[in-house]
Amino acid sequence: MRSSLEHLLINVVGPVATLTLNRPEQRNALSLKMYNQIPELLAQLNAESTIAALIVRGADMRAFSAGADIAEFTTVRAGTDGARRYNAAVAEAERAITGFPAPTIAMVHGFCIGGGCGLALSCDVRLADTAAVFGITPARLGFAYSLESTKRVIDLAGPAEASYLLFSGRHVTAERALRVGLINEVHSPDALERATYELAVEISERAPMSLRATKEIIGLVRAGQVQDDDHTTALRNDLFSSNDYHEGVRAFLGKRPPRFTGH
Repeated sequence: MRSSLEHLLINVVGPVATLTLNRPEQRNALSLKMYNQIPELLAQLNAESTIAALIVRGADMRAFSAGADIAEFTTVRAGTDGARRYNAAVAEAERAITGFPAPTIAMVHGFCIGGGCGLALSCDVRLADTAAVFGITPARLGFAYSLESTKRVIDLAGPAEASYLLFSGRHVTAERALRVGLINEVHSPDALERATYELAVEISERAPMSLRATKEIIGLVRAGQVQDDDHTTALRNDLFSSNDYHEGVRAFLGKRPPRFTGH
């Protein structure tokens, strides 16, 4: 499957999908149109394909995304009503990534700033190259992140580091981002793509029902739930009657790779 809009590309190879921010001449800066189209594309991807992992990346190795297109701030984001519509589009795009049923991986190469960093932090896992630069910059432009977006920074890096990043708007290296928990792995620029797709393929070999249930439970924990309820108990218990559970046990005892089907 391959799908494209003006500055967004979807490509699917086997169980792994890639969403590419395709605006390299602007370092993959995010326009309002792109924000509006991300939920549409991901909904289409989820409806039409059985995807086990989604990679989000930029179109070339110079930037994941340099952030929102600042040139639009004097037009589509001007005034209270324009800002509200713009902010709602950003929130929906980030939620589309966070809420995508399969695990999501940000492949961060080069600049990952502002709104670009917001998209990367919306993914479940982040791999970066040694040249990656991260910045969370609303204070440089006179606005503030939403509570939802701010919470993602705090959840990953802790309140002290989140305060440092948000108050200063400074750019930090991949080394620091790894140390404080914003990213999971750092690779050389030449090795990043291979490492990212190897991880995606490895994830795709796990039991699909387990992945989706676990992702939903992680989301509930991050939203503040601290104890099992009827829903989370059912999510777990239903797995024990699945074909994949029995296949996983048989494969382990037989010392062979499992052949999961998602049922």
